[in-house]
Amino acid sequence: MPAHAPSRLERRKARTRAALVRAAQALIAAGKTTVSILEITQAADVGMGSFYNHFETKEQLYQAAVEDALDAHGALLDELTRGLDDPAQVFAQSFRLTGRLHRRHPELSKVLLHYGLELADSEHGLAPRARRDIEAAVRAGRFTVRDTELAMVTVAGAALALGQLLHRRPERDDAEATDQVAEDLLRMLGLTAAEAREICGRPLPDLDAAATP
Repeated sequence: MPAHAPSRLERRKARTRAALVRAAQALIAAGKTTVSILEITQAADVGMGSFYNHFETKEQLYQAAVEDALDAHGALLDELTRGLDDPAQVFAQSFRLTGRLHRRHPELSKVLLHYGLELADSEHGLAPRARRDIEAAVRAGRFTVRDTELAMVTVAGAALALGQLLHRRPERDDAEATDQVAEDLLRMLGLTAAEAREICGRPLPDLDAAATP
């Protein structure tokens, strides 16, 4: 059976919800999370009543906005690590790409950084992928990690602190800084210094040619 084609009403509702989510992401990125629902709908250019067709509270919208940003980030990482067999390289490549996204997609970056370490336990975005790759690398004998949860604390802290540094210090080279942190993380996770350096020196997919999150 063919898939159900969305009706005009369903398409309009989807556009309205997407506009609200985008507006919320822009407000989160700007640090304006205390604005009223009226201000949110004005930023989204939708009617006040439309808000309650999709969300019960402002907090529910912000949660959806963060999850949408995380899912966009995760989908991009999946696209740009497809075909890699070594879980250590998948982990490193995801981290190196994430570091470069702070400058290329600053609004997305600021949405993620706004919620900080809360995202380390999220089921969306980088965290579940990093956890998956660390566990796969342990099973493959690539990493020597006794406690994945503690390793994730270090990885999440490094990723967030790096993002904040790159926004605060625009003169720093984002690629060089990210690769240095990724190299240090690989050594912490069990690779030799030489192998960590070699992996972090490998060419990356073209972020500018990838789908924009």
